[in-house]
Amino acid sequence: MITMGVITSTRIEWVYILEPMTLDDIDEVAAVERLCFSNPWPLAAYRRELRDSRGNYYIVLRDDPDADSASPVQYGSSTPRRQGRFAFWPLGRRDTRKTPPPIIGFAGMWHVLDEAHVTTIGVHPDYQGRGLGELLFLTMVEETIRRNATWLTLEVRVSNYSAQQLYRKYGFSIQGKRARYYTDNNEDAYIMWSESFKKPDYISRINDLRRRLHHKLSFVASGAAS
Repeated sequence: MITMGVITSTRIEWVYILEPMTLDDIDEVAAVERLCFSNPWPLAAYRRELRDSRGNYYIVLRDDPDADSASPVQYGSSTPRRQGRFAFWPLGRRDTRKTPPPIIGFAGMWHVLDEAHVTTIGVHPDYQGRGLGELLFLTMVEETIRRNATWLTLEVRVSNYSAQQLYRKYGFSIQGKRARYYTDNNEDAYIMWSESFKKPDYISRINDLRRRLHHKLSFVASGAAS
């Protein structure tokens, strides 16, 4: 689990939580997915994916509306790792509240040998435009690196220019096309591949993009908290 938030003095004003998707999350993920896409996955598909944690990686993004009354200790540390208004807590277990914060986003990927493949990314429409889709995508990139895979691939609608722009920013390029890939309207999909994660200059580029995203999220959150 990764927790991030905005802090003023000793109080957290805003918190997002990234953590592994579980079987208990599937119904809520499906509800968010139906708001995002016209051809959502069946519930059985998520259950199948979650059975293989070695070959698959699925996460959820939560918005914690009660963070201002909570201590950072429950998220793994009493001291933020970064100073200032935007902070990350170390990995750890979520506290055992009866009702977890609502899911506002999700993402997943497969991993086979040297290649990882993004299968899905979605953010609740009410939370779009804040950089959270990029946060989920970056988490897939970082997990690919952590698993020592060489490439990350994905499909994207040919009409989804904003997503293509994001992927290009992270060094992805179009390497092919799947005709009539999307069953809701028979739209084609571009196949996009990352650069090799074995290249030091590419890792340096990812690190720079991470820093920029953290700064952007801090700015957006500061505005939301004011």
